[in-house]
Amino acid sequence: MTTESPQALPFAQSHQLEQIFGAEGAFARKLPHYRARDEQTEMASAVTQALNDVGCAVLEAGTGTGKTFAYLAPALMWGGKVIVSTGTKTLQDQLFERDLPTVRDVLQAPVSIALLKGRSNYVCHYHLERTLLNGRLGSRDDIKYLNRISKDLHIVKRGDRSEWPEIPDDATVWQQVTSTRENCLGSECPSYKDCFVMQARKDAQAADVVVVNHHLFFADVMLREEGVAELLPAANTVIFDEAHQVPDIASVFFGQQVTTSQVIDLARDLLAEGITHARDALDWPDIKDTLERAAKDFRIACGPDNGRWSTQQLPTDAPLWAALDTLQETLGEVSRTIEPATVRAETLAQVAERLHGLMESFEQWRNHSIMSQGEMICWVEALTYSVRLNATPLSVAEGFTRQRESDHMRTWIFASATLSVKKDFTLFKEQLGLHDAVTKSWDSPFDYSTQGLLYVPEGLPEPSNRAFGNALLAKVWPVLQASNGRAFLLCTTLAAVKRYAAWLDEQIKAHNLPWTLLVQGQASRTEILNQYRAASNPVLVGSQSFWEGVDVRGEALSVVIIDKLPFAPPDDPVLAARLRVYEERGENGFVAYQVPQAVISLKQGAGRLIRSETDKGVLMICDSRLITKPYGKRIWQSLPSFARTRHESVVTEFFAGGWG
Repeated sequence: MTTESPQALPFAQSHQLEQIFGAEGAFARKLPHYRARDEQTEMASAVTQALNDVGCAVLEAGTGTGKTFAYLAPALMWGGKVIVSTGTKTLQDQLFERDLPTVRDVLQAPVSIALLKGRSNYVCHYHLERTLLNGRLGSRDDIKYLNRISKDLHIVKRGDRSEWPEIPDDATVWQQVTSTRENCLGSECPSYKDCFVMQARKDAQAADVVVVNHHLFFADVMLREEGVAELLPAANTVIFDEAHQVPDIASVFFGQQVTTSQVIDLARDLLAEGITHARDALDWPDIKDTLERAAKDFRIACGPDNGRWSTQQLPTDAPLWAALDTLQETLGEVSRTIEPATVRAETLAQVAERLHGLMESFEQWRNHSIMSQGEMICWVEALTYSVRLNATPLSVAEGFTRQRESDHMRTWIFASATLSVKKDFTLFKEQLGLHDAVTKSWDSPFDYSTQGLLYVPEGLPEPSNRAFGNALLAKVWPVLQASNGRAFLLCTTLAAVKRYAAWLDEQIKAHNLPWTLLVQGQASRTEILNQYRAASNPVLVGSQSFWEGVDVRGEALSVVIIDKLPFAPPDDPVLAARLRVYEERGENGFVAYQVPQAVISLKQGAGRLIRSETDKGVLMICDSRLITKPYGKRIWQSLPSFARTRHESVVTEFFAGGWG
C-alpha cells in the first residue's frame, strides 16, 4: 500500500466537504435521518488536513457531532491501509457492522473491511472439544453455556463471543473454550484450517480497513519488538476512537503483568495433557495439586483482604516474599520433573514451554521490583482468589513516541468526546508524548440548557462519610419515582453496584412497581443493554463498563445518576507514584493530574444522557464536593451546559412537564 491512492485529496476544498456532509450532500441524500452539522464538517476538514500533512491530530468532538463519519469518510476516500482502533468491543462491532458499511456505500468507496479482536474473543475448536470431553466445568450454568456454544458453533459467522450475547462476559466457560497465545497449538492444531482466529487475521491482512481495539493494537506494538507484528507495518493511517482510554491501556502493554491464575490454568492444562498422553509417566494429579497449592499459599500470604501495594510499601520480611520464593521454586521443580515426559506429545511440550515462560515472567517481575529506579512502579494486587504482580511505567510517552518515530510516515488521529479540560489538552498530550499534535475541539450541537438538568442534591455528606450510602439512596429514590424508572445508576465501585442494586430490588418489590431492575454481571453488557431497551421502565445499576460506549436514545433513558466523582482509588500505587513525579516538579499532582482524569471520566458518564436533539433528561451527581470544593467549579464547568439545580422540587417539576 502507498501513502496516497489515486483517490487522494478528494476533500481538499471546503466545497468538496460540503458535497459529502452538507444539507444536500451525499449523506443527506442517502440517509433519511442524517442532519448536516457544521461541527462534523469542520472535524472532517481537520482529519483531511492531518492526512494531507501525514501528521498527528488530537480531536475532541462533543456528543452528537457525528465524529465517526467525520473521520471515516476522509480516511476511506484517501486510500491506503487504515486501522481504526476503539476502546470498547461494542463500538468495534458497531463500526464494523453498521458505520463502515454505511459510509462505504454512501461514498461508493471500493474498500474491503475486516474486524479483528484478541484471541480470547474467539471460540477455539480444540479447547471446546477438550472441555466437552473432560468436563472441567463446575456450575450448572457453565454446562448450559458450553452446550449452547457447541450447538451454535457451525452456524455463527466469526466464532466471536459477541455472537452469544446471552452468556455473561465473566462466565467461567469462556476461559475453557478460548485460547491464549501460550496454549494455542498453531499449525499443529487438528482444527487449524477451521480456526476462527486464523481466519480473522487472514481477513485483516487482506482488508483495506481493519477495526481493532486498543488492547489488540498495543499487543501488536509489543509483538513488533519480537519481529512478528501483523498490522502496523502495513498501515498508512491509524485512528484511535475513544482515544481517552489510550494512555491507561498503553501503560499495561508497556509494562508487565503475571498472575497466579496463570499458574492454576497451567496446572489444570498440565493435568489434562499428562493424563491424555503420558498417564503412566508421572503422578499428574499430585503435580497439579502442588502447583495449585503454591499459588494459593501465595494468595494467603498476602493477607485476608483484597488490596494493592507498591513493593516500596512492603517490608523485606513480609510473608508474601517467602511465598513468592516458594512459588518460583515449585515452578522450577515441576519443570524439571516433567521434562522427560514432554517427548510424548507436542501439546505436552507446549505446556512445558508455557511453564518456562511463567518462570521467566515471575523472575523478570522480581528483578523489576529490585532494579527499577523511578521509571517503573512495581506493585502487588491481591484479588479474591489470586494475586497479580504488575510493573507499570510511570509514563508511556517515551515508549509511544519511539514507536511513532520508528514507523514509516503515517497519519495518527486521536478522537474522543472527552480529551480536554475546558479545551486544555495538556494532560493527554503529555501522557502520550504528542508534542507535535494539532489539537481542536468542537462542542456538542445539542442545546443542553433546554434539554437537560444537572441536579446536585443538598444535604448529602461527603462520600468518605459512613452515612453517605444511605443518604444517597434516600435522595435517589424520589428521583426514580418521578422519572418512573428509566434510569442508569452509575457507580464508581462494584461494591456500590451490589449494595444499591439490592436496596433498589427491595424497594421496587415493596412498592409493587412494574420496573425492570438490571444489574451489571447478570449477563453480557450487550445483552443487558438489549434488555434495557426492550423494557418499559428499566433501571440499570452498573460500574465502569457502562460509563462509556453506551447509546440509549429517547425516553428509555431519562435519568443518569452518578454516585460520586470518579477519582482513582486512594490505594492505587501507580497513582501515588505519578503524583510524586508532579510534586518533585513543584506542581500540585491533584490539580494537574487527578482532577483532569476525573473530569474526563465524569464527562463520559454524563454523556450517556443526551444522545439526540430530542432527548431530555436529568443528570444527578450525588457528590457535594462538586459544589463545596475549590476544584468543583473546574469540574462542572467542563460538563455540558446543563441548567443546574440543587432542589428536588425542580427535578420533580421537570418530569411533570412544567420545566423547560
